[in-house]
Amino acid sequence: MNFDDAMVVALGGNLPGDYRSCEALLEAALARFPDAGLPVLRRSGWWRSAAWPDSTGPEYRNGVALVEAKLGPQEALAALFAIETAFRRARGVPNEARTLDLDLIAHGRIVMASETLILPHPRAHERAFVMGPLAQIAPDWRHPVSGLSAARLAAEAHVGRDAAPV
Repeated sequence: MNFDDAMVVALGGNLPGDYRSCEALLEAALARFPDAGLPVLRRSGWWRSAAWPDSTGPEYRNGVALVEAKLGPQEALAALFAIETAFRRARGVPNEARTLDLDLIAHGRIVMASETLILPHPRAHERAFVMGPLAQIAPDWRHPVSGLSAARLAAEAHVGRDAAPV
């Protein structure tokens, strides 16, 4: 697969909202991607990890989707925020419990920094709950700046080391 034509999107949450489980909510969010102009090429299974940085919160579910890069970075970010809003994501305190968190991790090989978006995501490579699911579906994906593979980044990630497939 040519990863230059794909976006990496991380999905996560630890509050099920109106759904029976966080996994059900994440599945419902992922099902909205195509209608939002975000066709899914591959997706990981769901992973679990302790809440971070406060491990006393509800456990998280996370996953990653490779999405066809039909939209530009800002349009993709707007589409992801619209999906979050539809699932009643309220932005407030960083790292607080949430129904849905959609992060644009990478958009092909684009490297950029604006007031609203930094690509690649500045901390994703440190997070086992992002790199683990990415390595599950695209172990040979390469970080646009470091050039390291998803498999290597997953092995070296130090945040969320407890992350594991559900």
